[in-house]
Amino acid sequence: MQQLLKESLKISPTETNFDRRGFYKNNSQSEKHLETVGQTFLLGYHAAIKDEGLKTLEFELNQVELELRGFAFEGAGMGLALLDIITPWNKKRLQLYLEGFGSSHIYMVYVGVGWVLARLNRGIEKALQQLDPLLGWLAIDGYGFHQGYFHWPQSIENQQVPKAISGYAYRVFDQGLGRSLWFVKGADIDQICEAITNFSQKRHADLWSGVGLACAYAGGVDVWAIKSLREVAKSYQPQLAQGAAFAAKARQRARNPAKHTELACEILCGLSAASAAEITDAAKAQIFPNSSEPMYEVWRSRIQAQFTQEV
Repeated sequence: MQQLLKESLKISPTETNFDRRGFYKNNSQSEKHLETVGQTFLLGYHAAIKDEGLKTLEFELNQVELELRGFAFEGAGMGLALLDIITPWNKKRLQLYLEGFGSSHIYMVYVGVGWVLARLNRGIEKALQQLDPLLGWLAIDGYGFHQGYFHWPQSIENQQVPKAISGYAYRVFDQGLGRSLWFVKGADIDQICEAITNFSQKRHADLWSGVGLACAYAGGVDVWAIKSLREVAKSYQPQLAQGAAFAAKARQRARNPAKHTELACEILCGLSAASAAEITDAAKAQIFPNSSEPMYEVWRSRIQAQFTQEV
């Protein structure tokens, strides 16, 4: 690929700064941690768009600290998906990545693909047809996260949803939007709760699910903040727990455990991270493709039902 084109695809590291984004600032440790998460995503993205081959990419991604590595794999997913689109004569990078070393981070990779859908404003129906029928919905989650992270005044304050989002995708978009609240509100529990309260009630469950996932996967807060999160979520604790269980499963598959994920699962799920991940596996094993609902929602609902009993 020509050097000029590569340069045009770069994203400045300053785009992840709280000051640049206008995110809520109340805890310097949380701020620094979440900025590092964003920077790690961009590291993976920029490693991918260099287009130097998957072996080189694998080496570079595996240099990232284990706890943060999933974010680099996510960024690489975005980069490879973007290259596939702009160089249609060579559009198997993402497929080979998912079939190879990227498979262990498949959840994060699909989320990264969603950033491309958001940035290029591409229709989601065709994209979903090309992705895994279950996990491909995570790309829509990534779409929602992107809109909240980069366009929070429109997506969070004004609660706007892109025209491309409709049907069940609307709900998955909100799950990603909920994840973005963890960053936009600086992991401040009161701010997150207030933001969700301002949305119509029908959107609350999916937003809380996203918050639970971000809390457990990204982290950045202490035990008291997580306990506070569980308290303010009230009737949406099963959604919080389901999000945390997703985070546990993503880390288990990638073999990149984190103390904050373990802590979040203990508080939000009432279980160890390993046990929470097992619940997602058990629910997934009971999914059949002929369901009238999207398989992804059947999966989530069964996990939440389990935590309705547990929590």
